Parts: sequence; structure tokens; C-alpha cells
Amino acid sequence: MPHSSDPQKQRLAALSLAALGVVYGDIGTSPLYAMKEIFSNPHHPVPILPDNILGILSLIFWSLIVVVSIKYVALILRADNKGEGGIMALMALVIGRGMNEKKTRVVTLLGLFGAALFYGDGAITPAISVLSAVEGLEVATPAFKSFIIPITLVILIALFVSQRAGTARIGSLFGPITVLWFLVLAILGILNIAESPGVLKAVWPGYALGFVVEHKLLAFFALGAVFLALTGAEALYADMGHFGREPIRLAWFGLVLPSLVLNYFGQGALILNNPAAIQNPFYLMAPGWALYPLVGLATVATVIASQAVITGIYSMTQQAIQLGYSPRVRIQHTSSAAYGQIYVPGINWTLLVVVVALVVGFQSSTNLAAAYGIAVSGTMIITTLFAFLVARNHWQWSLPKAAAVFGVLLWIDGSFLTANAVKIFDGGWFPLVFGAVVFTLLTTWKRGRELLTSKLAADALPLKDFVQAIEQEGLPTAHGTAVFMTNRPDQVPHALLHNLKHNMVLHERVIVATVIVLPVPRVPDSQRLLVEHFSGRFHRVKIYYGFMEAPDVPAALEWCGAESLEIDPMTTSFFLGRETLRFQSGAGMALWRGKLFAAMFRNAGSVADYFKLPPNRVVELGSQVVL
Repeated sequence: MPHSSDPQKQRLAALSLAALGVVYGDIGTSPLYAMKEIFSNPHHPVPILPDNILGILSLIFWSLIVVVSIKYVALILRADNKGEGGIMALMALVIGRGMNEKKTRVVTLLGLFGAALFYGDGAITPAISVLSAVEGLEVATPAFKSFIIPITLVILIALFVSQRAGTARIGSLFGPITVLWFLVLAILGILNIAESPGVLKAVWPGYALGFVVEHKLLAFFALGAVFLALTGAEALYADMGHFGREPIRLAWFGLVLPSLVLNYFGQGALILNNPAAIQNPFYLMAPGWALYPLVGLATVATVIASQAVITGIYSMTQQAIQLGYSPRVRIQHTSSAAYGQIYVPGINWTLLVVVVALVVGFQSSTNLAAAYGIAVSGTMIITTLFAFLVARNHWQWSLPKAAAVFGVLLWIDGSFLTANAVKIFDGGWFPLVFGAVVFTLLTTWKRGRELLTSKLAADALPLKDFVQAIEQEGLPTAHGTAVFMTNRPDQVPHALLHNLKHNMVLHERVIVATVIVLPVPRVPDSQRLLVEHFSGRFHRVKIYYGFMEAPDVPAALEWCGAESLEIDPMTTSFFLGRETLRFQSGAGMALWRGKLFAAMFRNAGSVADYFKLPPNRVVELGSQVVL
């Protein structure tokens, strides 16, 4: 029996190690700047007094316990969509329980807004993380000050340029390096706590409450900086599908939480003994000989944290496309062995431009900290609201129980959001503006697709009636199989009508194929296809995917043989409809949004590429649609 459990323990340990490198990179690099921003904020600095230091440490400690340990690790990780996490997966889970149309629309808008804020956070994380790490060089000698921005830009550009190669090769190093990073955090903390062990009293919540009661306004402003210690908490849930909840929980309680607490308390002890160290308490914790190695390790740790966020944005984009909230973009799979290793060139280069602009525009981690936090806190509130609905509808919690638990969490999230809101004019406007742009694009695409589908459906013919009528026409027969792709399986594809109009032939075998994305992460192969035979010539095939999967239509059609529909790839042609849009006022959305949708539609990625259709077997037939 002991031998049978060993492989399970080894697998749990391996997954926990991998989770450290992906899940905890963001929150693990927060000690680089969180304490500095609390006590040296240019607008509302907290005076460096013993009681204030203990109060702030207590606030950080209990924020980590309540928000991360209780809310995310204990509760939110339970709200999985067939093992997958993240706000898009959570939104799909909430909507999937027979919700009426009005509530579905509200949940969808909230989910899209949360996803849009995540993009804003994803742009800031690489900038503030790498910049705060490189700023350690200035601690070593002021002569490096003028080189901080150029070095940061070189590192970030190299990071984004290397994305095309994928992270499969270097991903195995992420875990061990992050373990070393957290061990160094813990050691530095212990060395400094030994000088002032009195800081350990801050675990008593009375110090946090005392600070809030005595300095109400100052404590309110300080919350915006305290929240920096929590950024990255959403990653625990978003990356659950890659590792599972148990490895994430083990890594958090076994290494991450103790290391973070020790480091923050160590910084507090250092400031108690030397208030001047507040200029950069993280790096000043280390002895002089260790400064340069620490800068190097911190830079690598922030690159890993940035990589995790970038990968998360790729995954979010793929989910948005699959769920119909984003136009198709080119997605490259960078590993044949590791699931989820993707590269999205358009998103990558756009993100690089934004990140470079942030570094050049804000110039320092202190200035960027003013922009950081509001997007994350907004996403956290939406996650809490969705989790409340899951608790009621899936966990069968009573209303009083769900309201009590999530009401407290919502109040805490709201406090952090309100505290961060005061930073809007100091830089917090950026993630809101960036998120608003992404939100506008997502909702415009969704609404435009609804209008286009409605317009095409009004002009379409019922498929079954068409099949019965056309079989009696005696049209000439072309050799091979014709697959007509459509998103309306009950209606005749426009490409089929155009082919008949211009070529006046029907193929030996005609297949009307529809790809349907379900609100689940993945669909088992046994449930991939539904084949219906209308006649010896006409067939309808529905291909099902989850929102985490990449459609591969030719591969899926190979399974048709088991359903008495043999398809020879060498004699199969794929017919696609390509619409050209013209918008008129009063078409169901504002004219400017109509023109925006038309531009997005025109520049969307190729359907053939997205469905992995062989280029030499694709025929596109165009038509003009007036909306």
C-alpha cells in the first residue's frame, strides 16, 4: 500500500513545483515594491512609527489570510468548470444553469468587463515587475540610475520576442527558480526579524484594527498600497486547470505564504531599525555582497511572473474566441506535447507596444504602482459575485449562509477597490481606459455577430426542405465530397446556394458541418460528433468543442467513418462563405459601433486557418450583406 501512494505523492509534488513557477510569480514578486509604496507614497505616505509599522504588517498579514487563503484557496478554487478556472470559465459555469435571458446578459457583461480588466492588469504586470527588479541596481550605486529604463526595455523586448518559441523548453526551469526565489525571501526575512523579533506581534489582528481606528483616512489611502501585496491572487484560480486545486493549495500553504509573511515582516523589522531604508527596503535587507546576485535573481523572477501573465492573456483570448466574444486571430501551438502552449502574435506585439509605452511614460515602479491595483480589485469583485451565484446554484448553500460569507468578502473587495479608486488621476486611469477599449471591442463583436446571424437567418432556407426539393432537380454530379461550413446547422449555407447558382452542380456527397462550442472546457472524443443522414447524398455533421480546445475540423471528420460516413481527405473540398458588410443607421447598434464591427469582421483571421482546413482544398464564395 505505501508503494501505491508514492507515485501519487510524487505527482502532487511535481505539480506543486510547476505551479510555483506559473501561478505564484506575480504575487511572489510583490515584496519588491509593496512596502516601499505604503511608506513612501508621494501623495499619502504612512509615517514611519512603530505602531504604524505593526499596523501595516498586520493589515498585509490578514489580507493574505482572508483574501488569498480563505477566499481564493479555500472557496474560489472549488468553483471549477470541469476542472478549469478563470473568470471566463466561471462566467460559463454561472450561465450554464438555466438562467433567464436578462440575467444571462447581465452576467455576460460583468464577465466580459472582468476579462477586459484582466487585459489591463496583464499590461501593467510585466512593466512594474521588471522595472522594480532592475531598480535594485540604483541601490548598489546611483551611477546605474540612467541605465534602469534602457535595461528594463531590453529585458521586456527580449521576453516578448522570445514568445514565438513557446515556453515548453524553459518552463521546466520556472519551478526550481521560483522555489529558490521564495527561499531567499524567507531567509532575508528571518535574518532581519532576528534583529527586531517584536514585529511578530503584528500577527495579532488588533494592530490592524487599531491602525484603522486611529488613522481612518490614512488607513483608507494605505489600503490602496496594501493591495499591492495581493496582486496575482486571481492567477491561483485562472491556472487551476493546468495543475489542479491540491497542488496550488500545497504550494501556497507549504512555501509561498510563509515566505511572503517572513519577508514582509523582515522589511518591517528593517524599517524599525533604520527608517532611511524605506527608499528600497527589499534590497536593503540583503548584505552588500549579495546585492548584485539578488538583483539578478529578482529580474529572473519578474520575467517568470511576466511570462505567466502573458500566457494567461493568450489563454483568455483563445477562450473569448471560442465563446464568440472575439474575432478570430492567428493562434500558434508551440508544443505538441504540452497542452495549452500557445502563441498569439497579434496580442503579443500589441502587448509589447503597450508595456514599452508604460515603462517610458511612467519611468518608475512608484509611478506605475499608482496605476496598478484598480483593475485587479475590479476583477476580484466580479469573481466574488459569480462565486456567490455558484454557491447558491451549484453548492446548494442557503441564502443566509451565502450572503454572510460572500457579503463579507464583497465588503473587503469593495474597500480595496474604493481605496484604489483615489489613484485614478495618478495613473489608475490607464487600466480603466485600456479595459474599456477591450470591453467595447468584445461587446461590439458579440452584438455584431448576433445582428449578422439574425440577418442571414431571415434570408435563409430550411435545410430539410431544401434537401427534399433539390434531390428532385437532377443536377449534374461532381466527383468527391463538398463540406459546407456554417454556424446555422438548420439552414442552407449561403456558400451552398452560391455554388449552385454559379456552378449548377452538386457533389457526390454534401456535408453541412457546424462547429459548436459548449460552455465547458473540453469535450470527450466520444461526444465530439453528431452525424445525421438526410439522404445518400446529404449529411449534417455537428462538431462539438470546449472553450479551451482548438478546433481541428479535418481531424474531427475522420471520426465520421464510425457513423457510416467515409470521407476521403484527398477528394474533399471545403466551401466557406465570406460576407462583406455594409452598415446603415438604425441597424440595431450605433453607426460608429457598426463601422467598428465591420472593420473587426474584415480583419478577422482566416476561417480556414482557424479550423485547420487544408489551404489547397478550400473554396471561398463571397456575398454582400447590408445591416
